Amino acid sequence: MSERAESPTARDVLWRFGPMVYGPTVLFALGEGAVIPLVPVIAAQLGADVATAALVASALVVGQLCGNLPAGWAVARIGERLTMAIAGIVSLAGILGMALAPSLGVFAIAVFLIGFCAAAFGLARHSFMTTRVPLSFRARALSLLGGTFRLGMFVGPFIAAGLLALFGDEHATIWFFGGCLVATVLLVLLGPDPEKQLPAPAPARRIDADLTEDTGEAVTGSIPLPSRETRSPATGVMRTMWRYRRVLSTLGLAAASLSAVRSARQVVLPLWGVSIGLDAQTIALVVGISGAIDFALFYASGQVMDRFGRLWAALPAMVLMGAGFIALSLTHDVPQAAMWFAMFAAVLGVGNGLSSGILLTLGADVAPKSDPAAFLGSWRTLTDAGGAVAPLIVSGLAAVASLAVATGVMGGIGLLGALAFVKWVPRYVPRTRA
Repeated sequence: MSERAESPTARDVLWRFGPMVYGPTVLFALGEGAVIPLVPVIAAQLGADVATAALVASALVVGQLCGNLPAGWAVARIGERLTMAIAGIVSLAGILGMALAPSLGVFAIAVFLIGFCAAAFGLARHSFMTTRVPLSFRARALSLLGGTFRLGMFVGPFIAAGLLALFGDEHATIWFFGGCLVATVLLVLLGPDPEKQLPAPAPARRIDADLTEDTGEAVTGSIPLPSRETRSPATGVMRTMWRYRRVLSTLGLAAASLSAVRSARQVVLPLWGVSIGLDAQTIALVVGISGAIDFALFYASGQVMDRFGRLWAALPAMVLMGAGFIALSLTHDVPQAAMWFAMFAAVLGVGNGLSSGILLTLGADVAPKSDPAAFLGSWRTLTDAGGAVAPLIVSGLAAVASLAVATGVMGGIGLLGALAFVKWVPRYVPRTRA
């Protein structure tokens, strides 16, 4: 009876969050997903060689990494909704810079600006959900947030292909992104505000994150929703980092290892296919199937975390990806290397799918409840840094040793991250009992 009574409430809240959070996420991700594959192409048209084009493409990730801490500062002071709107408007300036760039340098700066604003947009949504979603279905809500982003990034390249076929110009995807941004800003500013629509959850006993344990029981209870008038004054980003240095240096590093393994998957799989002699069509098919498996499991991850505890999703995900990388590293020169490649790409897809929403959920779990933005800026900086460093590790090890060694090392990082989750999730993740 309790589950039956809770389920309509969860559906009601998630539905009301749609126009404010999930809708803008899909729009932003659709535009970004359409543009990202063509950034190196446009950079090459502006005179970049292969290495420089790759560097320009990485400006998006660098911009996102640099934007997290300022975004935490902004959300703590002007609020989530206004930060989302400003990030969307400033992104339009980046769109104009990309579309009208007279030189490669201007184009790279515009790409960096898009990444910077994406960090602000993403952190605002994360903070918004952290303070407003009851704990009993927080993981499902945040997994759905991650899933809507994955949907946009999955469909975006197909939209780009259609636009290229229709207009024959790569800049059409940039203008499409601009249209998505305009719709996003209008939806944020003119759409219904869930803070006014939804009543505040009943106050719950504050839990000390250093003393609680993840017992494996289902999450119950709710988070008190402080009003704007009753929130404590915003704490500075640097002061917040120092105050929560213990959780950031332990659970935060475990989360960074998960981000690193995820990022390595996107780099290793195409390189592995090339290394064993597969054609581009076969590699695309294998990577696409792995991505489809990943996308299909995003909501299941939230169900597992809400019903059984965060560790029940984090641990299998890390073990599958860590073991999958290590096993793949041993198959490079075997007779049926292509078959093993396809099989372990699917295993990595399952592991990545099971990890959907984990970083968002753990960040929300350990963030200060009254003013989470500054902490989430630090948390997302750590996780984004893990994702940014992984391709460099793979590239460096492949250059000095081999791709198989690089793949095995990333598998080892995955297994070490699994051990870190086993140690630190039970200590830091807050729990409430029915």
